[in-house]
Amino acid sequence: MALMPKRVKHRKSQRGRIRGNATRGNRVVFGDFGLQALEGGWISAATIEAGRIAAQQHIRGEGRLYIRMFPHKSITSIPLETRMGKGKGEPDYWAATVRPGTILYELAGVTEEQAKICFARLAHKMPVGVRLVKRK
Repeated sequence: MALMPKRVKHRKSQRGRIRGNATRGNRVVFGDFGLQALEGGWISAATIEAGRIAAQQHIRGEGRLYIRMFPHKSITSIPLETRMGKGKGEPDYWAATVRPGTILYELAGVTEEQAKICFARLAHKMPVGVRLVKRK
């Protein structure tokens, strides 16, 4: 099941702009290796879940996977072939707002080779450019 907040103050949010680099959530904290975003963007809850499933299937219970992002932002859309001027559309899906430098996923208890292969599988699913980083 896709991630989404339990409750929110406002159902519909404005689009906003992603400016600057991440100042929080930009270090590997829980695991040994991390998948870091190189560009900003929205990552949908379905994409986050697809990445989780791909990583879990690869590590097969050996290591531990940490998800470091959460979809707080509601993305709305208007039905196709709708005329202008009927207001803002209904919430379509939930997305995580990601800035450059944000750690998206972390892995613990696996070798560097396993982490590389696992994160390569995740990188194909991500709508933003990513790279592997190690814990300092």
